[in-house]
Amino acid sequence: MAASTNTKSPTIRRILREAAELSNAPSPDYTAEPLESDLFEWHFTLRGPPNSPYSQGVYHGRIILPPAYPLRPPSFRFSTPNGRFEANREICLSISGHHEETWQPAWGIRTALVALRSFMETDVLGQLGGLETTEAVRRRLAQESASFKCAVCARTNADIIAECEDRCKQGASPCQDISVPAELNMEWRDELETARKGQSPSAHSSKVSPVPDRNDEISDEAELAEGFVQTAPSIPDGVAAQPLPTAGLETQRNSLTANRTRAGSDGVPLWVDRVIIALVILLIALVLKVLFST
Repeated sequence: MAASTNTKSPTIRRILREAAELSNAPSPDYTAEPLESDLFEWHFTLRGPPNSPYSQGVYHGRIILPPAYPLRPPSFRFSTPNGRFEANREICLSISGHHEETWQPAWGIRTALVALRSFMETDVLGQLGGLETTEAVRRRLAQESASFKCAVCARTNADIIAECEDRCKQGASPCQDISVPAELNMEWRDELETARKGQSPSAHSSKVSPVPDRNDEISDEAELAEGFVQTAPSIPDGVAAQPLPTAGLETQRNSLTANRTRAGSDGVPLWVDRVIIALVILLIALVLKVLFST
């Protein structure tokens, strides 16, 4: 595994957790693991679905995880010719037409692999990305698939799946049965991007208004990944902080000081001061009179 891996990243922690889960609870029908040099590129090997022209086949491919995984879905490429999916063409998984943003972060690579395997036996007619080949061709490709050898993995499909079966027999925790969500669909990434670009501005604006800013998107991703809660409103970019009116504050301060002084002097009536002064003078006169009379 790469030495520079940042294990504090929520995405990296999620990837490592999924890799450990797939290794500790293997399935005899499929396996996947990340490259030692790149955690965002995985290689998978899976058996063809039973009771189908692919049942004798073992197929290899690549998984590419986006930087925002699991907030964005992984994409797949079959490396082994199979007669159902075009080899080396990127496949996206989504739950809503051309909107892969609706991918559920709770799903993972295991769910995606089970879904991809189940899609192999769906009817090609009308299905996106279906190859028009005969059943005989698919059975022939299935027989040939076991000897396919990935240049990166340096092992044949038969060796990889046999090793996976051995781990299952050695007492590893059995994997739980995964049901494919009914709303999960498949898309070719190049067609998905073309469909997005081909949307008219009016149609796009009627569906999405307003368009979210990239900073908002990153903030949303951080909230979902880290449980981040923003307690203060953010200041939009390009809006400078307004300077405080110092002159006005100084005037108000002087006015308040004058008011306090005036309130202190006006708090005692003037005649009271005069009475006090008169009493003091009278008292001094009486003292002097007593002194001189003696």
